[in-house]
Amino acid sequence: MTNSGLKSTLFLAILSAIALTAGCTATTRTVSPTEELHYDEAYDFSDKKKIVDSLVQPLLETSPLASAADRPVIIIYGIANQTAEHINTSGISDDIRQALIKAGRFRFINETQRDNIANETDYQYNSGAVAPETRIERARQLGARYILSGTLRSIEKEEPKQVRLTKKSLKYYSLHLELTDLKTSLIEWADSVEIAREASKPIIGW
Repeated sequence: MTNSGLKSTLFLAILSAIALTAGCTATTRTVSPTEELHYDEAYDFSDKKKIVDSLVQPLLETSPLASAADRPVIIIYGIANQTAEHINTSGISDDIRQALIKAGRFRFINETQRDNIANETDYQYNSGAVAPETRIERARQLGARYILSGTLRSIEKEEPKQVRLTKKSLKYYSLHLELTDLKTSLIEWADSVEIAREASKPIIGW
């Protein structure tokens, strides 16, 4: 190979390496949490927002809470995840609680802090380090009137095996939420939201 040919080959190799490196470079962009964005059929943050928005409004408008004269006290006993995925359902219940608190018509028991509250109360009364006049008054906690709880379920389907260039899969999610009256044990309100999404993926690709 001549010197000129060697230089041309080397130049082309460098260009190819640069192009390959540029093609593999990751790019990022800031997106709005309100933007509906899905990369596949699986549960994502856009689904969480839809679930919360779809369930908070009926709670405010059609449940017994809508016509309550006082500000009823609610305790959330979580949303059971009965899907095969690792989905943090506490994020859903936290957002529902936050939206209802912002409405200014409900009060919530902070069930996650009960142990800390008990420890702090014990410290104030038994450590000898807290001035008696500043101790909290015992037996003044409010009892909940309602329990808010729910269940998240999913169904997954895939196309049967056959000769094709793409593979389709379907994910279906259903979140059921219910409000239970602690005094009567009756379910006073229930609603659900459903999400179904199909994804098509190439059999061969990156």
